[in-house]
Amino acid sequence: MGMIANVLDSIGNTPIIEICRLVPEGCARVLVKLESHNPTGSMKDRMAHAVVSGAISRGTLKPGGTVIEYTGGSTGTSLAFVCAALGHPLSIVTSDAFSKEKRDHMRALGATVLELPSEGGRTTRELIQRMIAEAKELSAAPDTFFADQFNNPDAASGYVPMAEEIWEQSGRKVDAFVQSVGTAQCIKGVATALRERNSNICIVAVEPAESPVLSGGEPGAHNIEGVGPGFIPPMWNDRLCDDIIRVSTDEAKDMARRLARKEALFAGTSTGANILAAIQIAARLGSGHTVATVACDSGLKYLSTDLYTFV
Repeated sequence: MGMIANVLDSIGNTPIIEICRLVPEGCARVLVKLESHNPTGSMKDRMAHAVVSGAISRGTLKPGGTVIEYTGGSTGTSLAFVCAALGHPLSIVTSDAFSKEKRDHMRALGATVLELPSEGGRTTRELIQRMIAEAKELSAAPDTFFADQFNNPDAASGYVPMAEEIWEQSGRKVDAFVQSVGTAQCIKGVATALRERNSNICIVAVEPAESPVLSGGEPGAHNIEGVGPGFIPPMWNDRLCDDIIRVSTDEAKDMARRLARKEALFAGTSTGANILAAIQIAARLGSGHTVATVACDSGLKYLSTDLYTFV
């Protein structure tokens, strides 16, 4: 790869690998898009670039204007990266429910970070709603732009290139795509683009078993960071997916640890949930088919959490 003139041009074109040891015989192949290879180690770099660039192009974010956002951490880190590159101040509302690495990374990139207390370090609907309300209040100040990741239409478009990359890297053969749902922007952007290439593709959403609101259950507390806000995301609709799989926090953590040890794939809990669900779909489809999913971020973002704390 030659020299990149702009650091933002290093976003995307991430590699894809096949899971070898954890997929039983007779299953479809499982391909994993390594979004940890983005600059901040997260797929959210794609979304943050699209959101900020869209606001600048429309004039809603003016030179020197401050970006405001609520986030579990990866979106905030990605926005901090993009804002640092483009010279915009950033104010983030987050919580101690999310890893210290993410909060420190945001601050290292120059963001102002406000942390709200959680209920025992868990993600709940009430916590997310408090974060959103605080960010809305901050965005009432002059010369600010509220990124509002749950509602911003530019966010989904940021993931369309991911779908295009998956299609080409898979050899233009993807029978199912599996992705955990937070804002629903990623699954919306990728599913829309992949369906244009294969109208019969099966799109599978993944949500925390403790908070299965997409599949009609009640909201609850969980520890799969970045997904399962406890309410139906505004960008979600039932036509986005063909199936929904519930994965518990313990199952997601166990799979993330197995990925590190068996596949040398170092990732977070949402990736563990994705892989577990993808293997289920691969068993259902059988050999000769292809299931694609996403390693949403890097395990380096979770070293201070119980996911990778070893006594």
